[in-house]
Amino acid sequence: MGTRANEAGWALTEKEKQTLRLIVRGHDAKSIARSLGLSVHTINERLRDARRKMAVSSSREAARLLLAAESDGAGLGLGAPTPELLGDMRIGEAAARAGVDQGAAPIGGAGRGNRRPWILIGGLLMTLLLGLLALTAVPPIAAVPQPAATAARAAPDAAVVDAALQWLALVDQGRWDESYRATGAAFRKLNTARVWATTSEKVRVPLGAVVSRTLLGQENLPAPPHGYEVVKFRTSFANKADAVETVTLDREEGVWCVVGVTIG
Repeated sequence: MGTRANEAGWALTEKEKQTLRLIVRGHDAKSIARSLGLSVHTINERLRDARRKMAVSSSREAARLLLAAESDGAGLGLGAPTPELLGDMRIGEAAARAGVDQGAAPIGGAGRGNRRPWILIGGLLMTLLLGLLALTAVPPIAAVPQPAATAARAAPDAAVVDAALQWLALVDQGRWDESYRATGAAFRKLNTARVWATTSEKVRVPLGAVVSRTLLGQENLPAPPHGYEVVKFRTSFANKADAVETVTLDREEGVWCVVGVTIG
């Protein structure tokens, strides 16, 4: 592979070739960096070096020339379809266009990848929420790719806010068993009463008594099966002056039940 590329005197490195193959497949610098776990600066440097070696002014043209060279041999085979070249894209521009394959580039050549549609499983969002159920007062964790659906801000629902406040009052008083019984089935499925009590003793008790608690807002999270209500409070504790409490609730048999809580 790469015989014609070598004959042309380009002397491209394998990393530069791999980056150009991803350009052929419709990626921009940002999505290439994300796919390879590198910085956008590193990807731009690879593309710049490749353009210089190939004496072309655009990454699109460089990718086209590499594709033509690799197609004449083991890369694609005679008569194979040529992937669509989408051209250079600005950093940060959405790479996804209708029909564009975003799969990983093959190391061995600019082959045409299999299209694998991403399936968003509604339960994933709930899993991420439940993963934080017992982790109050935890520092922010690394960002997770967000689902397609986003939270919609709405006027606070008095019933939802009141349910959240009543549940937090139980926690403030150290009534772990009662607060556990007031959680939803999904919460209890993943957390036993003992785990909840032990975690609360270690994490909530050190914060001390509540000095003040102010409603910041309420959002509706449109996740299957029926969506969730997320209520946020700005709370001052005796040992933590400024915190944000986030309580997630689900409606079960006509009653609002807590299914998630974080303090940050």
